[in-house]
Amino acid sequence: MSSTEKQAVDGSARVAGSGPAPADLTRPLVSGELRQRNSSRPVWDEEPGAAGKAAKGVALVAICAAVLVPLWTVVLTSLSSQATITRAGGLVIVPGELTLDAYRQVLSGGVVTRAVLVSIGVTTVGTALSMLVSVLAAYGLSRPGSLGHRAILFTFLVTMFFGAGMIPTYLLVSSLGLINSWWSLVLPTAVSAFNVLLLRGFFMGIDTGILEAARIDGASDWRILGQIVLPMSRAVLAVISLFYAVGYWNAYFNATLYINDFDKMPLQVVLQSFVLQGVNVPGQLDVGSGQVASLAVQMAVVVIAIVPVLVVYPFIQRHFASGVLIGAVKG
Repeated sequence: MSSTEKQAVDGSARVAGSGPAPADLTRPLVSGELRQRNSSRPVWDEEPGAAGKAAKGVALVAICAAVLVPLWTVVLTSLSSQATITRAGGLVIVPGELTLDAYRQVLSGGVVTRAVLVSIGVTTVGTALSMLVSVLAAYGLSRPGSLGHRAILFTFLVTMFFGAGMIPTYLLVSSLGLINSWWSLVLPTAVSAFNVLLLRGFFMGIDTGILEAARIDGASDWRILGQIVLPMSRAVLAVISLFYAVGYWNAYFNATLYINDFDKMPLQVVLQSFVLQGVNVPGQLDVGSGQVASLAVQMAVVVIAIVPVLVVYPFIQRHFASGVLIGAVKG
């Protein structure tokens, strides 16, 4: 070997020895190397051990059981006959003789049926009105330089922390002539400052270049809102609609304050009177007659009250996380 070739080989050896040898990516990591690599990760980001995985599994099973077992018990009791409920000594966990008599009695055209229709109407009208006002307010507050922007925004923020109180609100509703009116279940809670600010944050996150391009093409604010902003905001609109709808459907306190006629009561008030207080609902069959178990009828009312939310939520769930997070962070 010549001197030049020997110098080249020695130089290559020195370069190769100046740093650590490259890792063999095909070689599996031993436990020591894995612990050394994981030592730089946060505790909550480390791979759990066997005990940790077992604890997580037990916790998940316990949480699912805490949610599903009461729901299963309520539904099964509402479908059970008098004999099955008597044998179980109350709430039914193991299926026995099933019947729909409780639902036929509840939905036979009495107060419960009317209360369901009232709740559906209040929820539909209230959600539509709330979304209309909230979208318009949020869009106006999201546009820089809009009239009274800062003052109106400050007013919304103040109402999130300070309220007028029950008596002033009742006096206001009474002075407007809304006592014993279905509008008293809608107008006092028509706008939520939190939902408006959530929508505003989402609207402010929309690329201003798109809006400016539409404005240059001659589009008005109404057209920009209807054809550009709203189609791009489907996720947050679905989430806010769910918030409003669940709030109106579960409304109870306003009805007890402002509604005096039992025929105008929403479902939640009937549910409280019939299930918790044990009062026989006027216009329904006498549950003490032995034809249908009183407990089965009570559980049927509970099921009717919770089913709409359970039916609607799966369709909104895919928008829920993205809508809330994006609306809360952007802007």
